Amino acid sequence: MAQRAGVRLGVDVGDARVGLAATDPDALLATPVMTLRRDPNKGSDLRMLTKIVADRDAAVIYVGLPLSLSGAETSSTQKARDYAAQLAQRLADAELEAEVRLVDERLSTVSAAVKMRTSGVESKDQRDRIDQAAAVEILEHALEMRRTRGVEPGRACG
Repeated sequence: MAQRAGVRLGVDVGDARVGLAATDPDALLATPVMTLRRDPNKGSDLRMLTKIVADRDAAVIYVGLPLSLSGAETSSTQKARDYAAQLAQRLADAELEAEVRLVDERLSTVSAAVKMRTSGVESKDQRDRIDQAAAVEILEHALEMRRTRGVEPGRACG
């Protein structure tokens, strides 16, 4: 599949929160956007994410797929798959053409925490920003794979 121009979003799905990062329109630089509170019952996080996709005219959304270090599925893997599928359905229902792709996110949260500590952010202050930082890690990893391979990384969802 040929690469489409446009904004890319990185999504780090957790049990309590969803971290979000975005690129510029040229998909060169990843920056943190916000952390959404997970709302599995009412779906307010998915509604907000759909609105952000529309507002930013995002072309691709990379949802982190948590795998073990060996590449095996974890207890969180299916949760991420389900979230990505729900997001893809909401985007289709809203007639948005953004593509949802699942990308390997091994160690994104660990890497984000190390970078935050190294930059002087204390552990107690990390909680509010760690999900966004993990989303930046997911997005930067996807952008690097995209640059080196010349195709969108991950597996399309929906």
